Amino acid sequence: MLRTSKRRNAAYYSGLFSVALLFAACAGGQLGIRNSMEYRNGMVVSAKQQASQVGIDILKKGGNAVDAAVAVQFALAVVYPNAGNIGGGGFMVFRSAAGESNTLDFREKAPSAASRDMYLDSTGNPISAKSLNGSLASGVPGTVAGMAAAHKKYGKLKWADLVEPAIALANQGFSLSEKQAAELNGQHNNFTKLNPLGTALLKSGKWLPGDKLIQHELANTLTHIRDYGRAGFYEGAVADSIVSEMQRDGGLITKADLKSYEAVWRKPVTAKYKDYKVITMPPPSSGGIALVQLLKSVESYPLHRWGINSDSTVQLIVEAERRAYADRAKFLGDPDFIHVPAAQLMDNLYIKERMNSFDWEKATPSAMIDAGEIAPAEHEETTHYSIVDRDGNAVSITTTLNGSYGAGVVVKGAGFLLNNEMDDFSVKPGSPNMYGLVGGEANAIAPGKRMLSSMTPTILEKEGQLFMVVGTPGGSTIITSVFQTILNVVEFDKSMQAAVNAKKFHHQWLPDNIQMETDALDSLTQVRLKAKGYIIMERGSIGRVDAILKTKWGYYQGGADPRGDDTAIGW
Repeated sequence: MLRTSKRRNAAYYSGLFSVALLFAACAGGQLGIRNSMEYRNGMVVSAKQQASQVGIDILKKGGNAVDAAVAVQFALAVVYPNAGNIGGGGFMVFRSAAGESNTLDFREKAPSAASRDMYLDSTGNPISAKSLNGSLASGVPGTVAGMAAAHKKYGKLKWADLVEPAIALANQGFSLSEKQAAELNGQHNNFTKLNPLGTALLKSGKWLPGDKLIQHELANTLTHIRDYGRAGFYEGAVADSIVSEMQRDGGLITKADLKSYEAVWRKPVTAKYKDYKVITMPPPSSGGIALVQLLKSVESYPLHRWGINSDSTVQLIVEAERRAYADRAKFLGDPDFIHVPAAQLMDNLYIKERMNSFDWEKATPSAMIDAGEIAPAEHEETTHYSIVDRDGNAVSITTTLNGSYGAGVVVKGAGFLLNNEMDDFSVKPGSPNMYGLVGGEANAIAPGKRMLSSMTPTILEKEGQLFMVVGTPGGSTIITSVFQTILNVVEFDKSMQAAVNAKKFHHQWLPDNIQMETDALDSLTQVRLKAKGYIIMERGSIGRVDAILKTKWGYYQGGADPRGDDTAIGW
C-alpha cells in the first residue's frame, strides 16, 4: 500500500501502485525538487526509467531483489550505454530479509598478458591514452559472470525471463533523453576513430532527443546470454567477437582469459556507527574500508548540532577524507595478491590517532599527511542501482566501464562497449590516474589481478532491521558521496530524496583542495574555511546517488538523483 511521507489517507492512493516517481527540474539551474513517496511492496531506483520499470515488473512477477537486479543490469546495458554494461564489472552487496549478508566481486581482471609497465614510455612515464582508449585499456569483463553467480545463489525466476526484457529493448529501441543525445553527439569523433567498422551508437547526422536507439548486435549477444547463460558470453560466438576485436586493435584479452574468469563471493566489511550497522564492500573495493574510516572519524562530534555543510562540519569531514584517501593510496588493492590490513585500518584507536593531528585553527596540508603507520601482521561514469523486494531482501549494486563509454570501442558483431578499467591500476605507482587518484605498489598491474575501485555499494541496518540501501557513480567521489548521503539522513534528519538532492563537496588527499558543487557552501562558510588555509574549487555535479530508505513505519522511500535521468519506481 502506498502512502505519502505526511501519512495522508492511504485509501486516497489505493489505485496508484507501480507509479514512477518522475519529477520536474527547477528553473535557474538548481537541482530538481523531488518529493518522497513511500511504498509497501518494493522499490527499484536506477539511472534510467526503462531499467527501473523492468526491475519493478520482475518484482511483480514474483521475483526477488536479486532477480530484479539481474534484469536491471541487462536493461541498463541497453538503455544506459555510457555506464550500464555487459563489458565491464562491479560489486554487489546483498542482505536477505532474515539478515544474512554477502558481497559479490565481479570486478574486471588484468589479462594474462598484462605487465606492470605496459602503459609507460621508454623513459618510464605514463602514456595516459593507452590506458584510456582502445582495446588495450580493457580488463577482462566480469558483469555477466557476476549476474550468473548472483542468480545461481539467490535467484527465483528463470534466467531467460530476466534477460528477455533487455533483448526487447535492444531490438525495439528506446527513446533517447536530451542528456543521452548530447552525450552521444559529444562522442561522435571518438566513436568514429575507434570503431572503423561502424557501431549503432553512430549516425550520419546528430542524435536528437526522442530519437530511437536500436541495437540489433547487442540484442544478438543478449540472446546468447539468455540461451547459454555465462557460457553465452565467455565462450562461443561472443567470445570469438571479443578476441577478434582485440586482434584488430592491439588488445590483450584471450579466449583463455574469458573462459577462466570467475566472480568471487567475499565476506562483507561490517562496522557500527552509533545505532547503525554498516554492511559494505571489501577490497578490491577501497570504498568499504574508507567509508568505515570516515564514519568512525566523525562519530564523536556533534554534527547534528553544527548542521549540514556548516564550516565546522565541512572542516571535520574534509580532514577525515584527507586521511582516509592517503591510506587508500598506500594499503588497498586486490586481496588475492596483497595483504590488506583491513582490521587495523578500521580500528578505533588507529582512526583516533590519525585524527589527532587535526587542528581546528588551520587546514592540514596534504603534504604532511602520509598513510598511517600500520603494525606488521576511478572517470566518473559508473552506475548504481538499489532494490528492495516485498519480503525485505535488499541489493545494492554498482557497476562500471570506468570512463564514460569505457574504452570507446564497441565489439564488432557483439554490440557492447569495452571497459577502460586498466586505468584504475597504478599505471605508475605514485602517478595519478584519470581522476587524480594516486596509487601505490599495492595496486600495481599484474596478470589476473583486479584493479582497485572506489565503488561503494552499501546497506545499513538499524536495530537489526533494514534501514538504507545506497550507492552512487562518481569515480573518486563515490566514497564521499555515499558518506555524505548517509550523514544527511542519520545526522541531519533528511528524507531519502532530500539527502540525495543535497549539494556535495569532496576531498581526496591529492590534489589538496576541496571540490564543491555550485552553491554547496554558502559564502560565509567559504570565507571561514579559506581563512584557515583551505583551497576551494567549484565544479559540476558530484555523484548520482540512487538510494532507498525504510521508514520507521515499514515503508520504502526512494531517492533518485536529479543530476541525471534517474528514476525510483515503487509498488
